[in-house]
Amino acid sequence: MKEANVDHSSDPRAIMGSDLSPDLLDASGPEPDFAFAFNDRNFSDRVLRIEIVADISETKSDGEACTSISDWARNRKRRRAESKRESGEDILVLREEQVYCNMPDTEDVVACENQDEEAVAMIESPSDSLQNFVNDEAACSNDLSCSMDCSTVLRVETIHISSPILAAKSPFFYKLFSNGMKESENRQATLRIYESEEAALMDLLNFMYSNTLSTITAPSLLDVLKAADKFVVASCMRYCSRLLGQLPMTRDSALHYLDLPSSVLMVDAVQSLTETAKTFLASLYRELTKFVDEVLNLPLAGIEAVLSSDDLQVASEDAIFDVVLKWARLHYRNVEDRREVIGSRLARLIRFPHMSCRKLRKVLSCNDFDPQLASKIVREALFYKAETPFRQRFLAVENANATYRGFVDRCYKYRPVKLVEFELPRPQCIVYLDLKREECARLFPGGRVYSQAFHLGGQGFFLSAHCNMDQQNSFQCLGLFLGMQEKGSVSFAVDYEFSVRTNPGEEFSSKYKGNYTFTGGKAVGYRNLLATPWTKFMADDSSYFINSVLHLKAELTIRQ
Repeated sequence: MKEANVDHSSDPRAIMGSDLSPDLLDASGPEPDFAFAFNDRNFSDRVLRIEIVADISETKSDGEACTSISDWARNRKRRRAESKRESGEDILVLREEQVYCNMPDTEDVVACENQDEEAVAMIESPSDSLQNFVNDEAACSNDLSCSMDCSTVLRVETIHISSPILAAKSPFFYKLFSNGMKESENRQATLRIYESEEAALMDLLNFMYSNTLSTITAPSLLDVLKAADKFVVASCMRYCSRLLGQLPMTRDSALHYLDLPSSVLMVDAVQSLTETAKTFLASLYRELTKFVDEVLNLPLAGIEAVLSSDDLQVASEDAIFDVVLKWARLHYRNVEDRREVIGSRLARLIRFPHMSCRKLRKVLSCNDFDPQLASKIVREALFYKAETPFRQRFLAVENANATYRGFVDRCYKYRPVKLVEFELPRPQCIVYLDLKREECARLFPGGRVYSQAFHLGGQGFFLSAHCNMDQQNSFQCLGLFLGMQEKGSVSFAVDYEFSVRTNPGEEFSSKYKGNYTFTGGKAVGYRNLLATPWTKFMADDSSYFINSVLHLKAELTIRQ
């Protein structure tokens, strides 16, 4: 049995050495236009020979079907990561003299027998683990690579190329033309590609000269992007990403873009596109309650994009918790698998500090959460709720640019409240409701906002702030109301007091006191809480906004 004959010029990652300058991956500054020199022998020093073979309709890799270049690229990326861990970044370069066998997986070294010539293996930093990796890779990718290497060439295209231009744009070509081997001194270099890759490769080569593309359709741009990743042309990947992000997007295309980081090696080059896709999905499902069924059928990357948004319109963070649990139970039947995906990916999407205390109790008893994780989450949420409003705002600002934005609230239909409860001498609670200036502005001319439910004496209550007409129906003003949730015909006699914090002392000042006997669905309050018109309340010099936040307080006591 002879050694495998493999053309080093066909494998972009085999050509790349670990000592390559990173500047070549991300050149900055204005790019010169050499479009006039493309495929012109007068401005070329080499000939690129492109061998085109038929596409593979069905291949296998790692024991699984691999039916597309994307599938192959994803498997390649995974094996590349594994090889780094096992081989310590050892580099293997194979040299051959006569036969050009392209390797579709740019990390695989393939056993493809040739009867005429024997390949000479040149190994830098040899190690046993590296050799084991080579053997394993050869075994697992033999079907795909040999199908390409040993298939009949359909046709051959030749292009006149300038090695300095290609080397400046691509570490693959840079290494090909400067590695000191005999082939790097030849005037002819050979690549072998699938028929479906031909158009994308030609567009890519043209881009390396002109810094622009003629194709404008999403499928063609995606093909060019994948070819650019294969031949390490980061500038072209960024260009394609930018154009794709400007095209009209659909749910399916956005999900496809989110999947790109799992199948390309230069993830940074597609980051702008994935961010655009995340923004699109978050906007598409902004009114989450209207699209719950669709959201539950999204893949993991999709639901992460949606639930990471600050602009979701939901009743409360409790609803996000419920959606996460439903999604995990639908997609991961095994409880251990659910715990794993919740702990590693989904828990960070839930902003536990803004959940109600009743729902936090359910977190502690939820079997889908690892008990230690649940305990840690609830403890941190309760510590946040116990902080002063100033400290809470500070944590939210500090957390605004973090990956886990747990302290940043969303556009909740029911605003979170801070609750202090007393059992003796009588059942009593103090409820704090904070509203941002922009939230108050959105209430004009006749809107209202509700608080999350809170409980006193076993019954649920809520606060609601309104923009309404005053008692004489002469101007708009701010009203505040206290209501009891509808639960049967139980009656409660409640003493209540409404207060608001004002400048300059920033102390709470009482506005109204009263008592009311509540039954289910009833509410009591004041149409003009501040005794001032809406325009004066919202003025820039208003004494009611402290750091652009309105602080309201309601004190409730059950009368025996």
